[in-house]
Amino acid sequence: MKRSRTSSRTDEFMEFAAGRSGHLHRSACLLTSGDTHLAEDLVQETLSRMYTLWGRMARIDNPAAYAQTVLVRTFLTHRRRYSATERPAAVLPDSVPPDGGADDPALRLALLQALRELPPKDRAVVVLRYWEDRSVEETADAMNVSSAAVRSRSSRALAKLRERLGGSLAELNTPA
Repeated sequence: MKRSRTSSRTDEFMEFAAGRSGHLHRSACLLTSGDTHLAEDLVQETLSRMYTLWGRMARIDNPAAYAQTVLVRTFLTHRRRYSATERPAAVLPDSVPPDGGADDPALRLALLQALRELPPKDRAVVVLRYWEDRSVEETADAMNVSSAAVRSRSSRALAKLRERLGGSLAELNTPA
């Protein structure tokens, strides 16, 4: 009987992982500014952490949202761990687009470059608030910070994005 219960939990997790991994990967690509290799590592780490908790998931209301929280926290931990030794590349490598192939590659690259220039916590706020469409409170909970910190980081990050993109965003978005 125990083997059957373990088997059904594993099957449930495999179904969850198959259904959420694409969305997690797209979010991870945005968090990592297009670094698909790091995004894959973050998703793998997130799913492995989710698997270890899967038996206790009955206490978690929304496993998909919890997975996003784990992804963001894994990203922030990774950035803290490696921030002293790694430097970002000057040029974005050719990669699979995080949104699955939007219509305008120049716009996508400009946005990814602008996201890359944001500090990791500001980038996480932008991705959670505007890509994931989470509320201030949900973002604060995912990042383990106060709502006021999310609002101020969001405001600062958007101002930096506007400053970096300025009129170039309008130029990139108009059809030729």
